[in-house]
Amino acid sequence: MATIATKAVLTIVHLGIVGVVGSAEAHAQTITNSPTIALKSGESVELGQIYWVVNCRSVLNGTPEAEILDGPPGVSVAIKAAMVTPRAQRCSKPVSGGMLLITAGSIEDPSYTTLTVRVTYRGRDGVRKPSLTYNLSLIP
Repeated sequence: MATIATKAVLTIVHLGIVGVVGSAEAHAQTITNSPTIALKSGESVELGQIYWVVNCRSVLNGTPEAEILDGPPGVSVAIKAAMVTPRAQRCSKPVSGGMLLITAGSIEDPSYTTLTVRVTYRGRDGVRKPSLTYNLSLIP
């Protein structure tokens, strides 16, 4: 016959297991180390500078292009031509490049998803097509 102390310990263990399993919820998929962007209907935001430099000189033959490879409907991306300063490469003078813009159209329901954008660089050394991934929160 089990003692009261043994029954109490077993009850606590069972409650602990139920608490852990019962608190498991479905969460939106988040890509770690990717920036999170929140947009309302009709908003646009600049995501960052787009450029390709070698020795602090642009090797681009024109303004880069952007396209959405995976993302929610009603969202678009574009690159606005601009002179940008590539500080990450420790350059002090602006070079030709652009600003990456994301725009949300009419949003009816809130959502949280990933957005994959491919940027096409046409330069003297050929065409490059790296991709960028963002966590995107859309709010009506």
